[in-house]
Formats: sequence, structure tokens, C-alpha cells
Amino acid sequence: MSGHNGLISTAELADILDRPNLRLFDCTTYLEPAPEGSSQPYLTVPGRHTFEAGHIPGAGFLDLQGEFSDATTELRFMMPDVAHLEAAFGRHGVSNDSRVVLYSIGTPMWATRFWWMLTSLGFENVSVLDGGLDKWKFEGRPLETGPAKGYPPATFIAEPKDAFFVDKHETLAATAERNTVVVNALGPQFHKGLEPSRYGRPGRVPGSCNVSAATLLDPKTKVFVPLAEAEAKFKAQGITKDKRVVAYCGGGISATVDLFLLHRLGYDNLTLYDGSMGEWAKDASLPIETG
Repeated sequence: MSGHNGLISTAELADILDRPNLRLFDCTTYLEPAPEGSSQPYLTVPGRHTFEAGHIPGAGFLDLQGEFSDATTELRFMMPDVAHLEAAFGRHGVSNDSRVVLYSIGTPMWATRFWWMLTSLGFENVSVLDGGLDKWKFEGRPLETGPAKGYPPATFIAEPKDAFFVDKHETLAATAERNTVVVNALGPQFHKGLEPSRYGRPGRVPGSCNVSAATLLDPKTKVFVPLAEAEAKFKAQGITKDKRVVAYCGGGISATVDLFLLHRLGYDNLTLYDGSMGEWAKDASLPIETG
């Protein structure tokens, strides 16, 4: 995978902004509190307002829930079918010859989610911007305002890969597999069930370990922690390269931060429980663990 195994710096991006095959996208979504009594854990608000207030010159905008998720389920951000994604990426000018760079605001998890999706579709020329728009702005680099100008429509043909996503049944089975480790990317207070969960029952998938996505990022600069530091965090939880990893979080988003770094570290047996706690916590037939 190009761009330092999926990562690109602000300086590297600045050098390629004028390349005709570049497809640069802001992927930001905001999670707002759901109204009292709502069955949803949160409201999903696409980040168009912050995009229009200032974005990297030439960038387009991708609405994850509105255009790139399964609209037939109450669960948020679920992977839609391949034909849907081929059409959606094609509308945004992504072809098999494109160089795609993804970024988001505040946290890279929206960019890493799209990175995971594209990678699962067999598209490898995709990078995540280290530090996102936060670092770009901190460095005083140029911004553009207003709506996305968009890229000319293109044809995108996927070559889907197996085993990038698992469902609740496969995740439950994975908890009993000796060569598999299940990792929760939510914060430790939610992993332990110490605080009420907006998803339903507090707690975790039984037997899962915890590597919070937030601990894999520098809180000030928003860049990823050094690979050696990330590897130490994973190994401390028994995550080693000889094991299969099933990652989850609340809605299949922050877990892709863990998966992105594991991929960069050379782990290759990686999968995402797409439904995550948004599904698991509400299903009383599934076991849950606290403490």
C-alpha cells in the first residue's frame, strides 16, 4: 500500500495537491445527542458545515451515513452492498486509477473507516492524512471555503476481499477461538461497563481486551502515536501477529483506528465487527461482561 503503508503527512500531501489523479476527501461526521426516547444512540450529522467553513484546497466531501452506509438497517454506518459502493465512489470521481487521500477533523476515525471500506473493496492506493485538518491548519497551510466543487464522475470496479467484516454470530464464535483475540476500541470506562452506555446494556463482548482508539493518537496534534508505542499497547493485551484480530467499538468507526495501526505494523489477519456495541448491547440473547 502506498503512502507509508497507508499514511501520508501534511507535507507529502501539499506536494501532490495539483496531481490530476488525486482524489482528496474530508470524511467528517459528528455524533450529536439523540432526543429523549429515541431508539438511536446518537444523531449522525455530516460535517458539511465545517467543510464549507474551511477545507484543504480541492477536497471533496464524503457523507458516511447518508451515502456510504446501509440505509435498510437501524444500525448506523453498516457496510452496504458492493454495487452501492461502486456507484457512490464513482459519483465522487474515484476510479481504479485514482490516488485517494482521506482526512477528518478532530479524530482520524472517519478517515480510517473509509480507508477500511476501500481496502476491503480491493482498492489499495488510499492513504489517511496524519493529523487530519487539525494539523494542516496548525501548520498554517492554505484553506478553501464553500461547497465542494466535486470531481468528474468515474467508473469504480471493486474486487472485494473476504473476511474484512464479521457479524454478531461470528464475533460470538470468535470469543471461544484460542487463536483469535477480540479487541474493544472504546474507552476503558465503557469497556468495564462503569458508565451507562448509549448503545444499551453496559459492558463488553465477553473475553475481549481493550486498546482504546483514543490512546493511539496524540491528543494535541491528532497524529497517530509512533508505531513502536502502538505495538507495545497491542502486545500488552496479547495481540500478536500469529493471532486473528476481531475489532469492535460502538458503531464500527473508532475500531478502524486500531485496525489501521495494526495493518501498518504488518498484522494481516484483521477483521471488523461492523455492528459493534450498537448491535450487541441491544441483543439480550448475546452475553455481556462487566468489571
